[in-house]
Amino acid sequence: MSTDGPVFNPELPHRCSPQVALRPEPFGALVYHFGTRRLSFLKTPQLVEVVSGLERHPSVHAAIEAAGVEEAQRPAYLRALAGLAANGTIEERP
Repeated sequence: MSTDGPVFNPELPHRCSPQVALRPEPFGALVYHFGTRRLSFLKTPQLVEVVSGLERHPSVHAAIEAAGVEEAQRPAYLRALAGLAANGTIEERP
């Protein structure tokens, strides 16, 4: 499997990209990336909480834990967050 960009590492601190706007919705949130002009969706309120909380935590794992994501759901959340990193919605922070 080859990747074009940096590999998503949930051990590192991340944030929502400054080029991204989240609009809360009953199902989760709409995500608009001003750089790519791409519209996407966060399909659960809990995923919105994780993405919104990334800035406040030392790692993606810590943000997932703080949002109360059940252990059995964490692999699915990590896959979703890896996809968000690949499309530029979230990024590593310094």
